[in-house]
Amino acid sequence: MSESIPTDSNLPDTLTSREQWLCWRAEERDGKQTKIPVDPASGAFASTTDPDTWSDFSSARERVTSTATEAVGVGFVFTDDDPIVGIDLDDCRIQETGKTREWASDIVDRLDSFTEISPSGTGYHVLVEGTLPEGRNRKGDVELYETARFFTVTGDHVEGTPETIRERKQALRAVHREYVASTDDTDTESRSSESDAATVDDGIEATPTAAVLSDQQLLQRAKNAANGEKFSRLWRGSTAGYESHSEADMALCSLLAFWTGGDATQLDRLFRDSGLIREKWDERHFADGSTYGEKTVERAIAGTSEFYEPSSGSSSAEADTTDSIDDERQSAAADVNLGNVKHRETDRLERIEELETKLREALDETERLQSELEAEREQRRELEAELDAERDDAESGSWIPWR
Repeated sequence: MSESIPTDSNLPDTLTSREQWLCWRAEERDGKQTKIPVDPASGAFASTTDPDTWSDFSSARERVTSTATEAVGVGFVFTDDDPIVGIDLDDCRIQETGKTREWASDIVDRLDSFTEISPSGTGYHVLVEGTLPEGRNRKGDVELYETARFFTVTGDHVEGTPETIRERKQALRAVHREYVASTDDTDTESRSSESDAATVDDGIEATPTAAVLSDQQLLQRAKNAANGEKFSRLWRGSTAGYESHSEADMALCSLLAFWTGGDATQLDRLFRDSGLIREKWDERHFADGSTYGEKTVERAIAGTSEFYEPSSGSSSAEADTTDSIDDERQSAAADVNLGNVKHRETDRLERIEELETKLREALDETERLQSELEAEREQRRELEAELDAERDDAESGSWIPWR
């Protein structure tokens, strides 16, 4: 991990003028390198929801450059009070050559705003002005930040991208729709916790239903479902395949949100019986007084777009519920995919229109420059004619009449 410390000249004024800066240090957790936020003033743990642990850019930089600190970089905190959105593109750049994956180049080009190389050297950070659409904010190697998160900032500007943060509302919506909200099977599989939920797409609205299964019935059905093996692993407490214990927590809660019909009480009760439960579940981690467990349950339910609803028929019909749900889910998925095709076509048309506008502007600019060049040439011809006339006069005056 590089230790790139930016200066004022490396960053847009839009960032450095705000007192939303903290420091960060690297720490290994669950076998992974994690970036821990640090208060620039005290050197203690900082929080992305507590402005008292932030500072101005100069103070954050001073803390990092001090010899008596473990902090290795500075970070910018996104809040509801600023219009800035961060787009994090991971594992898309070869550090030694700078070669970039095609999908990442497409995102950078379309957003056309300030872009820097991430601390690892293997990804990019793009900063734009805009608002995130509703729905999930992460899929695969693409993650979008808008509030209560922080970006590690390097100032390692990507040549060819703007040096300022630009307003990109339309482009941001298009990127979110195509790379994050899309459920196209050809997309990279999401590593976010939302993708582990038994849902079709976050764009489908659904209303949580009352719990209709006892705890034992629910567990049995969940273990016998198509993704039952994954559920069973999480239920036993395995975090294999997840970047952190917290992501495994969210994955299990997302599955439970589906099977409980969005019943927060039953979901919490079941999770406490799982192998993933730990003391952190009841620790207060948020400014509003919510515990880690409460917030995880809340987010899992909010991120689930489809909930389990058994038919009201006989027990045999109820036994076939999973199959009928799968059929309904496939039908809904087809509708969603059709919608995604339409969205992508709209994106392409918008992109074509944008390029045509830029082409017209370029042609107008070329015409203007040609007119200026022709005017300069005409002026030069006139000056040359005047000089020739003056030279002729001077030469004629130098002759001595013959006597």
